[in-house]
Amino acid sequence: MMILQQQLTDNQIEELGVRQWPIWEKEISRFSYVYEEEELCYFLEGIVVVETEQVAITIRKGDYITFPKGLSCVWDIKEPVRKHYLFR
Repeated sequence: MMILQQQLTDNQIEELGVRQWPIWEKEISRFSYVYEEEELCYFLEGIVVVETEQVAITIRKGDYITFPKGLSCVWDIKEPVRKHYLFR
């Protein structure tokens, strides 16, 4: 399962309504997570390394990420995270 990492323009962010999505925050920590739904998110602050069996991806402020349904991973938060998110 692939994690999609993108950079969006301000217009794309506006068109998707990202700024109206809820905000999630988390301190420096490490935990396992399984996605029961697809999650779209836009990172406002922080640095996290998301590890799967195949790859480790570093996510930072400004990244737009799609986590696929069924993905099993480990979140290793290096700097406190703040992100907009939407499950679908």
